[in-house]
Amino acid sequence: MSKTCCSSSQEGQAVAHASASGDTVSCNTSASDHQSQAKASTQDSCCSSSASASSASASSHSTASASSEAAAVSSCCGSTSSPAANSTKSTASCCDTPKGRIDYLLWGSLTGVLVGYANYLFASYLGVEHTANALLTMSHAIYDLLNTMAWGLVLGVFMVALLSKVPRDLVMSVLGTHGGFNGMLRATGAGLLLDLCSHGILMVGAKLYERGASIGQVMAFLIASPWNSFSLTLILIALIGFGWTIAFILLSAVIAIATGLMFDALVKRGTLPANPNSTPLDDDFQFWPAARTALAQGNYTRAGWWQFVKDGVRESRMVIRWLMFGILLAALIRTFVPPDYFSQYFGPTALGLAVTLIAATVLEVCSEGSTPIAADIFTRAAAPGNSFGFLMTGVSTDYTEIMVLKDATRSWKIALFLPLLTLPQVVVVALVLNGFSS
Repeated sequence: MSKTCCSSSQEGQAVAHASASGDTVSCNTSASDHQSQAKASTQDSCCSSSASASSASASSHSTASASSEAAAVSSCCGSTSSPAANSTKSTASCCDTPKGRIDYLLWGSLTGVLVGYANYLFASYLGVEHTANALLTMSHAIYDLLNTMAWGLVLGVFMVALLSKVPRDLVMSVLGTHGGFNGMLRATGAGLLLDLCSHGILMVGAKLYERGASIGQVMAFLIASPWNSFSLTLILIALIGFGWTIAFILLSAVIAIATGLMFDALVKRGTLPANPNSTPLDDDFQFWPAARTALAQGNYTRAGWWQFVKDGVRESRMVIRWLMFGILLAALIRTFVPPDYFSQYFGPTALGLAVTLIAATVLEVCSEGSTPIAADIFTRAAAPGNSFGFLMTGVSTDYTEIMVLKDATRSWKIALFLPLLTLPQVVVVALVLNGFSS
């Protein structure tokens, strides 16, 4: 029985393929990869419950995995309906809009940014000062932020298109399923490469857990993934500079590796339950021959390159959506929050760090939307530690992430140990960064 994929977005495709065979990339893989997925696809269809009915003779382990996946979908998307009800619909991605529905967040945010940008250009043509009123001040902020991010956004779209062509087996071979320091390095590296939002990455992480990755590797993967994607790295470089961006990435990777090792140590001690799905990787798989095969199967014609560009734009919708939303939020902050408020409440002090961490925990903003806000905390409050804390706390204390981990692992302890282990590290690093900057 072959598995059908009903979502047209990049994230929805990635989740659908991950549900079928552990895929951590989008549906745009090679022909041989699709064939291998069709052979291995004996689990539930992502589009309907009838597939699960037709596979009643499957093992109880497959049924449990499908139930876990459905629960994770329901939790991640914030749905209150039961998994059984959800299984009769097409599975939408956690950060994307189901097919046939208007993406109000994307089009609303994009319209607001474009209107603000055009308003500033029109006012400049008429010679009106951008400080004449709040609307022009906000339009100037939008103009400045969008111009700063433009080059990173273009390169990010290219990287999304490129990563969508990487076969799943290559990604899984890089990640591995073994713990230890090398396993954490590989999981962190895989997390850095994936260009998915902080909510969408959860479904990939949940499937990696089902495919046998250690709980430490899953945590390292999740902590490293959301805002360290290539597109956001380029944008962050444009906003706060190359040196600080590299420092943020390295420090977040250290926290990801350390947290992963602590999780695996707690599993060995019996404090946390081990992953019951642990299985070794296929010893017959060879990375470089598979990579050469994937390169040989690429379409390098003019039509192929045009399709490559269109795929990149289409599959970057979730990144663009949250970036536009983040630009609007940052512009509102620049317009209505005086600079001295930043110094007073978000400054490089213990109180400022506490306020920043609380704000990051309360605000349910995807990683792409938090990047401009973190950059504003960095520049206007002169608090690089708070900026780092804002980015990292959104990953480690996000209630959506905690609930998805609980559903995927069937363990409240594993889910709650994520903020318990990561937050103290984030606080210590943030305090050091603030002290270093001053």
